[in-house]
Amino acid sequence: MPCLNLSTNVSLEGVDTSSILSEATSTVAKIIGKPEAYVMIVLKGSVPIAFGGTEQPAAYGELVSIGGLGPEINKKLSAAIAAILETKLSVPKARFFLKFYDTKGSNFGWNGSTF
Repeated sequence: MPCLNLSTNVSLEGVDTSSILSEATSTVAKIIGKPEAYVMIVLKGSVPIAFGGTEQPAAYGELVSIGGLGPEINKKLSAAIAAILETKLSVPKARFFLKFYDTKGSNFGWNGSTF
């Protein structure tokens, strides 16, 4: 159950968020090796964010997964998600942080229980 939470200071008004959600879902699933049916993407726009003392376009993300993460996979995920944000929201790759959490199934609730 990978879950990617993305927050950006860019307004999502008039943006095709469906394409961002779809592309992020397929990207995360493919790189981690999990079915798309288990991937959740949360996208929040217009979040007050200052990075390096400016409020230029920036973003922060957290990706939580039950397994599937590690140094090489994380590097691929970081590059792929940064590319989506740069292409779709004009957030420069250098103004995006992504934090990874590899967790146990007992720490993830779903369907009224845990994994």
